[in-house]
Amino acid sequence: MKISDVRAHHIRIPYDAGVASFSQGAASIAALDIVLVEVTTDSGLTGWGDAFSYVCPRTTHAAIGEMIAPQARGQQVPDAAGIPAFMEQIQRNLHLFGRYGITMFAISGLDIALWDLAARAQGVPLHRLLGTQERTSIPAYASLLRIGAPELVAGECRTALSRGFSAIKLHETTTAPVHAARQAIGESIPLMVDLNCPLDGPAAIAFAQACREAKPLFLEEPVWPPEDFVTLAEVRRKGGLDVAAGENACTVHQFRQMLDAGAVSHAQPSVTKVGGITEYLKVAALADQRGVRLAPHSPYFGPGLLATLQLMSLRDDGAFVEFFYMKRDACLWRGRVDVDASGHVAVPAGPGLGYEPDREVMERYRVS
Repeated sequence: MKISDVRAHHIRIPYDAGVASFSQGAASIAALDIVLVEVTTDSGLTGWGDAFSYVCPRTTHAAIGEMIAPQARGQQVPDAAGIPAFMEQIQRNLHLFGRYGITMFAISGLDIALWDLAARAQGVPLHRLLGTQERTSIPAYASLLRIGAPELVAGECRTALSRGFSAIKLHETTTAPVHAARQAIGESIPLMVDLNCPLDGPAAIAFAQACREAKPLFLEEPVWPPEDFVTLAEVRRKGGLDVAAGENACTVHQFRQMLDAGAVSHAQPSVTKVGGITEYLKVAALADQRGVRLAPHSPYFGPGLLATLQLMSLRDDGAFVEFFYMKRDACLWRGRVDVDASGHVAVPAGPGLGYEPDREVMERYRVS
């Protein structure tokens, strides 16, 4: 079986996040940009991947067409045992264009699609290729976009709990909303705080200390730059709270640097960024060796979400799957991968990642 073609699809699905907002630079973002990677074969089987894009979908789309497709087209489709070597060679071939960022996002999309294909070829869900399934559903946390006003944060937290979510993550950079959230949800609900890399070391330490009474499960990415693992370790030591990071790290090599520095209690590989399923598995093994917990970064609604659920189902470690708290105009999976009334997301049981994307939704929301 050979790879006939590798094609990227840019899908833009509008959303409503209520009082919350997401912006980068001068632009307010009100739609989910998803770049799906479709790998077709001469046998008729198709695999689906997901390349991280957010505010750069055209760039990611171009990287797949210009860098990834020429590397893969015409190659023999590797089986599960052969995917790591296949992807290692592609990383070597493309290293000139960067070991992090867009190049690795595009590589991640291909890797996920190849694992989808490998499982589909055997007619089994992906988790069957990787190990023993420990969970058939994963508890979800509501990943709130940035709100700011403490009273609005409190209200959104209460609403999220009423809709079944069993934990909350904030994206706030001041302490008042953190304490408001804790007061709103009570002592027993896990609370996490993602700062998105804004602070220097002393400010991050002060923020952590000021949040201690709210008892967040962890502070996520408090430090700029995100690869300053020495400072991140200092925040962990002096701030009095656990620290999570890794969504901006690519390949197991950067995670090894992070863990060598003692920077985190929770490692956060992002399957659409880190290098795909292949690198995610390496990071998970490394974290286990070092006694560091996994808290995957996973605010996706494309094949990356399905891949994350398959991977998380292999571990009975209580970890939550991240779910952006928003109302989407449409779902690629016909609503089958949403949070249920008990606050869980079912792990797809079909071949490969578990589901085929809805072609009608793809066409309706396609960006030319």
